[in-house]
Amino acid sequence: MSTNQPETTAAKNAVMAFQSVSQWFSTAVERWQLPPQAVLLTTALIVGVGTGYGAVAFRYLIRLVDWLGYDWFPSVTQSWGVSYVLIIPTLGGLIVGPMIYFFAREAKGHGVPEVMEAVALKGGRIRPVVAIVKSLASSLSIGSGGSVGREGPIVQIGSALGSTLGQLLHLSDDRIRNLVACGAAGGIAATFNAPIAGVIFALEVILGEFSVQRFGTVVISAVAASAIGRAVFGDVPAFAVPIEYGLASAWEYLFYLVLGILAALVGVIFVRALYWSEDVFERWKSVPEWVQPAIGGALLGAIALLYPLVTGVHWERSPQIFNVGYQVIEQALSNQLAVSALLVLLVLKLIATSLTLGSGGSGGIFAPSLFMGAMLGGAFQYLIQMIFPAITAPPGAYALVGMGAVFAAAAHAPITAVIILFELTGDYRIILPLMLTVVVATLVAQPLLKGESIYTLKLTRRGVNLRRGRDVDVLQAVLVEEVMRRSVDTVSTDITLPELSDIFTRTRHHGLIVLDKQGKVWGIVTITDLDRAVSRNLPRRTTVAEIATPRDRLLVAYPDETMGEVLTRLSRRGLGRLPVVSREDPDHLLGIIRRADIVRAYNLALSRRAELQHRARRIQLRNIDGTEFVDITLRQHDAAVGKPLYDLSADLPDACLLVSLRRDGRMLIPHGDTVFQPYDHITAFVRTQDVEKLYACLRGENKTVG
Repeated sequence: MSTNQPETTAAKNAVMAFQSVSQWFSTAVERWQLPPQAVLLTTALIVGVGTGYGAVAFRYLIRLVDWLGYDWFPSVTQSWGVSYVLIIPTLGGLIVGPMIYFFAREAKGHGVPEVMEAVALKGGRIRPVVAIVKSLASSLSIGSGGSVGREGPIVQIGSALGSTLGQLLHLSDDRIRNLVACGAAGGIAATFNAPIAGVIFALEVILGEFSVQRFGTVVISAVAASAIGRAVFGDVPAFAVPIEYGLASAWEYLFYLVLGILAALVGVIFVRALYWSEDVFERWKSVPEWVQPAIGGALLGAIALLYPLVTGVHWERSPQIFNVGYQVIEQALSNQLAVSALLVLLVLKLIATSLTLGSGGSGGIFAPSLFMGAMLGGAFQYLIQMIFPAITAPPGAYALVGMGAVFAAAAHAPITAVIILFELTGDYRIILPLMLTVVVATLVAQPLLKGESIYTLKLTRRGVNLRRGRDVDVLQAVLVEEVMRRSVDTVSTDITLPELSDIFTRTRHHGLIVLDKQGKVWGIVTITDLDRAVSRNLPRRTTVAEIATPRDRLLVAYPDETMGEVLTRLSRRGLGRLPVVSREDPDHLLGIIRRADIVRAYNLALSRRAELQHRARRIQLRNIDGTEFVDITLRQHDAAVGKPLYDLSADLPDACLLVSLRRDGRMLIPHGDTVFQPYDHITAFVRTQDVEKLYACLRGENKTVG
């Protein structure tokens, strides 16, 4: 316990200092009495300037690490040969791993999902330390050879700056989210010299919505960041496109359509490979998490040493698959790579990026997506040209379009992909094939990834389902039986229209369940059905059975379903209510779900999630460096099976939080009444010293995680 005390004290002192500065800023703003619009525009400008300078500093940090690793180190170890490509990535991982593990776990990986989660669930609040750790960790990962991009990190860095400023000024959650988007836009604008793409990325991916107010502030931030980037690095695009590409023949639209399908497949494989790699390293419990990035770096170096011998693709200063790979992309755009090299580099880049991020490195997926897209497009053109030599544009055109298509397939951000490639080329003639290919790639990839992108899938695996940026599907955590109304007003099949009208007036319902003479569900009748019958001048003796929706066309809900599934079913048909029936006897009525119950379920889910976040925060404050997430799958005869959570609470470790429960592909948030079943996959947040006690409680045995 004593070893944790200095860090705990330091953390509390940092929090107190941040609160003091925050109070000072807030008081100053109130004293000056600035108009709300002036505060919005001023803070957006500050975030843009800060992100611009942050992007400049970040790029210089990468250059410094790269020079140390691949210029200075080889010069002082000349007798070691090319072993530096194995040593430098390993050393980088040895520094990055502890830095992320002990100071800011949010800096692990590509960063954008953490920003999306902060916007959707935390009011845009990101810890200030994230900007510092992300800058250092990502510059070390990229500079030491990690196969990642610098765009994701600068998005997270800019977002953290925006969030910090919003918290200092005590702004509302909505204003803080807006500043987070400003930081994200500034990051993309400064990195790519593409302010329009930065704006679209922030609105399409981070916020998931377009509005005039948000658009104005995000534009200001993007322009400010881009202006600073241009002042330092010059007004040049991120990639040097040697010629103006266009269409050589109208037949090429068919080729671009095929390229869109291939890009979708590459994007899907990339997403699957990345998260498969993460799973492999997460299950490798015998190696500490903070050591795993070094292992990923060593494997990356081994590939760099071996692939020239196996493939014949040679490198000079450093391997082509290391770092962001912009120079290799430019070679593909300039038609300087053979088809064999393009295909080899495509496969190797996919493996290298999965190793770097899967092992716990820090960096973005933007540049790797563009790299793989360029290799795919260039190789595809070579193959098409062999068959149709007279009707295709140069390989660089297909490489350029492939860049946008693979990114769009992986990120599900087609508008960003089109805009950023247009800004890179400045040539309208390539836009039509680019739009076609990007849209086809996105449409094909979406069902293959079940609607998830490379960003949202990371959150879905944690039990956080995002739609349109901030519409959080927390309803997956609430079962129908928890909120359904068990007292249901019903009508029989033989009542007449006047009687039905009286019942609607008395109950003030807009829909009623219809039962047959045996009390079984016959169907449903709505006030719309009654109005339609009156407008048709049907006789007053007309019965409900003649106007109601019968059982064979009736949608129903089951008590063990989640409210998220029910909401999807309701919205698909525009319905306002569903009868709840038994799975064993589908004609037996148990209750009803109405729109008001959905609101109640949503509030219940939000309160549960807020309680979980609060409890997790308390555990973290008490045990900053001694906690971890543990995954446990219950077996048929484990101790917890068949018991509700409240029966086990006395045996659970004191500082233990059951974060989520995955059952039959659905994600639930455990609560007191939750009864555990065989094969439930439980994710728990617990002190490392209490892992065995947690296993003893849930499984009835002592076992370390392995």
